[in-house]
Amino acid sequence: MNRFLKNLLFIILASSTSFAQINTPAASPSTTLSQTLGLTKITIDYSRPSVKGRKIFGDLVPYGKVWRTGANKITSIKFDDEVYVHGAVMKAGSYGLYTIPGKSEWTIIFNRDDKQWGSYGYDINKDVIRFNVQPIQPQEFTEKMTIDFVEFTPTSTELSIKWESTEVRFKIEQRGVDEKIMAEIAEKTAKPDATTDTYFSAADFYYQKGVKLDQALTWANKVVEKEKEYWTYQLVARIAAKQNNCAVAIPNAEKSMELAKKAGDDAYIKLNQAVLAQCKKGY
Repeated sequence: MNRFLKNLLFIILASSTSFAQINTPAASPSTTLSQTLGLTKITIDYSRPSVKGRKIFGDLVPYGKVWRTGANKITSIKFDDEVYVHGAVMKAGSYGLYTIPGKSEWTIIFNRDDKQWGSYGYDINKDVIRFNVQPIQPQEFTEKMTIDFVEFTPTSTELSIKWESTEVRFKIEQRGVDEKIMAEIAEKTAKPDATTDTYFSAADFYYQKGVKLDQALTWANKVVEKEKEYWTYQLVARIAAKQNNCAVAIPNAEKSMELAKKAGDDAYIKLNQAVLAQCKKGY
């Protein structure tokens, strides 16, 4: 058989093999989990193995050995901005999430290598932080390994890793969020072309935090001058009420109530009723 025929036969056989391949579900499907926390975004990429009747921790996943925290490629976790993990600062970037499971204690490891396949090439010299946590036994059995965010506040959460009858958690938080927002407010409201949206957001933030209420009321009044809507009047009303300034709060709440009733917005009707009730009590 000449070379041409040999090459042709090879191509035909290779093509036949390719067409014969069957797509089947992955044993450990890959998953991407994203969560906004404070002013940053956290993204986790991992593969989810199943129990399938096996004993996992202390057997399939040995105690005292470095684990990829999932299947296939090392689980990776990316922070778009600086955060604190278990109290330690973590710069923006992507990290490999290794763990060392134990019966009564786990070691959590953030490593600079987020591309490693498995844990075979784990390099302790690339560790950024490591710390210990105690495992807990959740109420429900977890067939497919699950990583999730739980126990939220506006600037903190706990990362949960669950599989079989074991769960571990650790805290992730972003600090200095209020300071960053205040700096942004100062910058944007100082611009001559500041929008009503900027003033509204700034006034509402000060109201929520209970700070600089005189400035918040000034901004809220600027919004009402240009946008006479029930939600803008209500902003003035609730800021003034928080200042004990019912002479301003009552007429703005009443105007907001009138417009909210026309719009059929029950939520704002209740907000205004609350302001009027507070002023009626005389604080």
